[in-house]
Amino acid sequence: MKFILLTVGKTDVPWVRSGLDLYTSRLQHYVKFELREIPELKGVSALSEEQIKQKEGTLILKEAGDAEMFLLDEHGKEFRSVDFAAQVQKLMNRGGKDIVFVIGGAYGFSPEVYAKASGKISLSKMTFSHQMVRTIFAEQLYRAFTIIKGEPYHHE
Repeated sequence: MKFILLTVGKTDVPWVRSGLDLYTSRLQHYVKFELREIPELKGVSALSEEQIKQKEGTLILKEAGDAEMFLLDEHGKEFRSVDFAAQVQKLMNRGGKDIVFVIGGAYGFSPEVYAKASGKISLSKMTFSHQMVRTIFAEQLYRAFTIIKGEPYHHE
């Protein structure tokens, strides 16, 4: 089983990339973890938001393959860190398919992506840039594994 963070667009803000790289490397200690970045669409100025979501959706579904997919979405379920860790543990106990967490583009996800998703996760009621969400989520996934292992990173 592998955990995958799938993003639309490259992580091009240097300090965000640095944080993402830090937590990506830390996650390797606990689980097979992979960051996949789908290139941003080119020449989209003539496309509507729906057309952009459809094109990105096709790429997301292709890249996710048969993995179990969870969307990082503002309308998703909010978790306390310990509760998220419990959900991660349940996924690991089930075994089987890879798990992919998806951070979409600026306009969200296509209906087809929503239909394939096993769930939606919200990191906060606040809105963060798609760039920042990458590092915040990677840190929360790392935190979940330290909670699962009983390590002193998380303080309750």
